[in-house]
Amino acid sequence: MRFFRFLGFLFATLTVLGAAGLVAGYFLVQRYSADLPDISQLEKYDPPVVTRVLAGDGRLLAEYALEKRIFVPIGAIPKRVINAFLAAEDKTFYTNPGIDLRGIAQAMLTNLTRLGSDKRPIGASTITQQVAKNFLLGNEVSLKRKVREIILALRLEKAFSKDRILELYLNQIYLGGGNYGVTAAALNYFNKSLDDLSVGEAAYLASLPKAPNNYSLDKHPEAALARRNWVIGRMQEDRFISPLEAEAATGEALTLIP
Repeated sequence: MRFFRFLGFLFATLTVLGAAGLVAGYFLVQRYSADLPDISQLEKYDPPVVTRVLAGDGRLLAEYALEKRIFVPIGAIPKRVINAFLAAEDKTFYTNPGIDLRGIAQAMLTNLTRLGSDKRPIGASTITQQVAKNFLLGNEVSLKRKVREIILALRLEKAFSKDRILELYLNQIYLGGGNYGVTAAALNYFNKSLDDLSVGEAAYLASLPKAPNNYSLDKHPEAALARRNWVIGRMQEDRFISPLEAEAATGEALTLIP
């Protein structure tokens, strides 16, 4: 009898806590969604790109750019590059609703254990959330920004296709060295087009969004190599590449050819 009373008490307590959480979540969403940026501005993406000055014979004389970027539509970006970024950043991108509830719950638990420390909170952002942050919100570390990011991510998923969201992400993401987007990074790091990148080189580009300065190949080669190999491992785990391809890519040297 006591056991059933305890179960009843536990069920009632969880019900009350769940209802309180829903009410608190509702008021939180209402508070932070009042003045959100308009996502319609992303319908016409017109980013700054590199301006090139060529000689009469076609030789490159100079480049001018505030942000090194070469826009490439999603249909022209090789699967190898796309899969590297999905493995590193958001493996459920094509199936999630714009947010990763399990990842958010894990991040909340981790952040609770870090209370009082000087460690930066983690956010478990999906690619859609990163698009919302990079285009519309900025990098402020706060609960307010995180809630607004989640709301905008859900709106983006309703307004745009997955391919369009990924296209925005891969052309806008900062990859260090003044490079924005995967095409400029491939050219300025390896002097290659996206089609010519190896698995290891694509994995290196995908290793950069979290902290491009920390994984700079010329400043922190060991950390860069370790992070690149982690991405290769994720690509194999997600079956984007075979074990043999992963082994070959892990053994591949990383050499900057600016």
